[in-house]
This record gives sequence, C-alpha cells and structure tokens, in this order.
Amino acid sequence: MKTWFAIPLWQRVIGALILGIIVGRLWGPDAESIKIIGDIFIAAIKMLVVPLIFFSLVAGVAAIGDLRKLGAVGGRAMLLFVVTGQISVWLGLFLGTVIAPGSGVDTSAIELGSVPEPNETTWRQMVLEIVPQSPVQVMADVNVLPLIVFSVLLGIGILMAKEDGGPVQKVFDSGAVVMQKVTILVMELTPFGVFALMAWVAGTLGFDALIALSKLVALNYAGCLLIIFVMYSAMIKFLAKLPVRDFFRGIIDAMAVSYSTASSNATLPVTLRCAERNLGVSNSVASFVIALGATINMNGTAMYLGLATLFGAQIFGVDRIMDMMRTTTNVSGDAAVATTVAVMTGEIDTGEMISADDV
Repeated sequence: MKTWFAIPLWQRVIGALILGIIVGRLWGPDAESIKIIGDIFIAAIKMLVVPLIFFSLVAGVAAIGDLRKLGAVGGRAMLLFVVTGQISVWLGLFLGTVIAPGSGVDTSAIELGSVPEPNETTWRQMVLEIVPQSPVQVMADVNVLPLIVFSVLLGIGILMAKEDGGPVQKVFDSGAVVMQKVTILVMELTPFGVFALMAWVAGTLGFDALIALSKLVALNYAGCLLIIFVMYSAMIKFLAKLPVRDFFRGIIDAMAVSYSTASSNATLPVTLRCAERNLGVSNSVASFVIALGATINMNGTAMYLGLATLFGAQIFGVDRIMDMMRTTTNVSGDAAVATTVAVMTGEIDTGEMISADDV
C-alpha cells in the first residue's frame, strides 16, 4: 500500500490508461463487465461539481476583494476563450479543406444517423436561462452557467457587506477547504476509474468504424493535438511567460481523466485541483475561470465542427473515441486560460508551478 501511494498520482493514472487499452483490446466486448467501476468513478466526481463550484467560487470572489479586479479576470478570460475558439474553427476548416477526409471513404459499414433537428432556442431564451430562477433547482440539475452567475452574485454581496459579510465568508472559506479535501479523496479513485473506462472503450466501441474513418479520426486527433501543444503552449510561453513543460506536467491528471470520461463537467474537480495545487493559480481565479470554461470553452468541439462540416456525414460509431480527444482539448484550454489570466492579474504562485511536488 505504501508503495502504491509513493507513486505520483499522474503516473498511476497514465499507467492505468495504457493498461486499460491493452486489457480492453485483449479482452474484447466482455470488458464492458468492468465498466461499472468507471461509472462509479464518474458518479463520484460528478458528485463534487456543484458543491465545489459553489463554495470555491463564492469564497474566491469574496477573496478578490475588488470588483474591478473581478471584472478584469472575467473580461480577460472571455477574450481568451473567444479568440482560441475562433482559431480552433479556422484550424478545423483548414484541415478539412486541405486533407479532404471524406473523399474515398466507404460508408457502407458505418452506422450513420439522421441529421438532428436544428436547435430553435433564441438568443433571448439563452440569455434568460443564464439567470437562475431557483438556485436550488440549478444545483439539482447541475446547470453550471446559472450556478456561476448565482455564486458570483453571492460573492459580490459578501464583498459589499464588508464587515457584516465576514461570518458568511468564513463559512464559504471553510466549505471550500473541506471540498478540496474531499476532492483529494475522490481523486485516489482515478487510476481505477480510468483503467475500467479505457478497457471498455478499447474492447467494445467502434473499432470497425474507426478503421473505415481513420482519416477523419486521425485529423480530429491531429487538430486537437495542434491546439493543445501549439496554441496552448504559445499562450503559456508568450503570454504567461511560464515553462510549458511544467504546465503540462501539472495538468496531466486532468488530461487523463477528461480523455477517459469524455466530460468537461465530470473532470472539473480534477482540473480545479490541478490548477490550484500544481499550477499555483489562486483559488479565486481558478474557481471562476475553470468553472466558466467547463461551460463555454469548446475549442476541441469547435475544431471538429469545422472539420466535420466539410466531411459532410454524421457518424455515431466513432463519436465516443473522438469526443474523448475533444474533451481533453477543452479541459487543457480551461487550465491554460486560467493560468494565463492568473499571471496577468498577479494571482499565481510561480514557485508552486515549477515545483515537482505535484498531486
């Protein structure tokens, strides 16, 4: 047992991911029998999403102590999310135009689905849905964006109350610390959950279709890797002026969990923990930017949509396999934007980031 815990968590996670792929390919479809372990892991980290965002974001906003600084954090984060999203779309369109992944593909063995009906939600409805009519209902539905709005408003209210808001702020500060400790406990399940999920994916999902659509899948992965290792690296090196290697070492757990779960929201507690503990981003910036990014940052999806638009087919057999990579791209972007904004606003401990003492 001591030997197990002596190994850094990120190494255990990567080992479990690789071992899961090997076991899944050897085991085949019967690997689905252990998927329940992965489902338990996903349920455990989803359990953390609402209380972690709520306590951390309220405590973080109150800790900023200055509404102008809060505006600076939010404005810069939004700008970075919009710019990186636009670049991702252009990259997908460029790759689709140059490589033409749909040419010569035999779709006879591929499960094709009908094109879904367009979303008829108006912009007025979208804006209205951001405002939480019932905070309790928002928490029950795990609706992250209105939860962010309510948490930020509550944090601003504590700031405006000044001394009278002190007792309430202490409650949220304590709650944030407690949720961080609970997150540490749940993260110890990560290697087992990742192993089970990767074995299930490798053993049961879409490999016949994967071969037939190898060009599209390869382009999806190539585009996501370009976003992660070129665009995000440039952001960390030139905007944040921090070591790129230390950044990726710090978020390796979040990348592995996002790849295996294919869910930004499910990965959110791990991303928060990595940003604060490994990258040195302050709780106030990490909780706000990463929670916001889990909702609006879809760089991997934006790149894929640009690519798939030119491909011209809707494929379900390989959707999970490609979604895993898109989610990893999104989560990595959340951490990159949070780190860059933290540097811009002086809310980062660079000593913590370059330290090899990662969780």
